[in-house]
Amino acid sequence: MYKRILVATDGTELSDQAVQHALQLADVTGAELVALKVVPRYPQTYFEGGVALGAEEIKRIEKEWQTEAMRVVNAVQSEGQKRQVKVKPTTVKADLVAEAIIAAAKKHKADLIVMASHGRRGLKRLLLGSETQQVLTHSHVPVLVLR
Repeated sequence: MYKRILVATDGTELSDQAVQHALQLADVTGAELVALKVVPRYPQTYFEGGVALGAEEIKRIEKEWQTEAMRVVNAVQSEGQKRQVKVKPTTVKADLVAEAIIAAAKKHKADLIVMASHGRRGLKRLLLGSETQQVLTHSHVPVLVLR
């Protein structure tokens, strides 16, 4: 049914539930799993929400974020090994999470995207946005959303 499933994770408890579902689905279908964590860039200006820091400090922060992202996707790979599911850990540096998820699905030729949704509504959704909604709206690959 599926040959390659992309699961987007941020390491939170909610996204861990999506990872577990994706691992189970990959196990049942014999699919390969691509574990993706999108790493943001550090805001460079005050107007982007960043604090004015030197270039070396920004590099240090971004390196910490990358290290944490690799820890998250490597944990998915370890869990996959226990289930005998092939997992490819992947990180992408991007400011636009939804676009990065869609691009990664295309790059890795995923048949399905699995991700979690916080289920925000009303003002919270308007203010915080919804990466899941953006992926659902713009992806040409089927998307399985878990809440």
